[in-house]
Amino acid sequence: MKKRGKIVIFAGPSGVGKETVKRLFINDRRFNLRYSISATSRKKRNGEINRENYHFLSKNKFEKWIKKNKFLEWVTFANNYYGTPYKFLEKHLKKGQNVLLEIDIVGVKKVIKKYPDAVTIFLLPPKIGDLEKRLLARKTERTEEIKVRIEIAKAEIKEKDLFKYQVINKKPENSANEIIEILKKELL
Repeated sequence: MKKRGKIVIFAGPSGVGKETVKRLFINDRRFNLRYSISATSRKKRNGEINRENYHFLSKNKFEKWIKKNKFLEWVTFANNYYGTPYKFLEKHLKKGQNVLLEIDIVGVKKVIKKYPDAVTIFLLPPKIGDLEKRLLARKTERTEEIKVRIEIAKAEIKEKDLFKYQVINKKPENSANEIIEILKKELL
């Protein structure tokens, strides 16, 4: 019988550099990682592609999926739904593939209740001021939105002890290498 895959949870506050770090380790074939694409009810942004960036669902369809228990976890954030579809996850875990989830703290708590053996990694900024600089540099949110994101980030950082591993993102290449070492230990 094929060995079941593992869930790897990769989380961190907005602006910490998750996307940059993830790109540096996600395609390492040794780990047989499949990235779980989340579903959302929010509108597509310019350049985003359905089923590549997110599964874009109408609010109505998302609520139907909730009623049918089609999500491992789901949350509302900024008046939109976000969730992890069960079907993709289970399909790949059964094949012996490892699945990478990039989710928020609320989702993490739900997933580790169902999958206590999940590998949990939290990406931290060297200091909170670094997050604000990164968010301002992105130029994707207004100043008020950035302030809200910083407050959310502070709350998320207080929850860092939920995670087995904590990586401080001073330099993305170093953070990715640290995560690769964690994945070697946990998955190989």
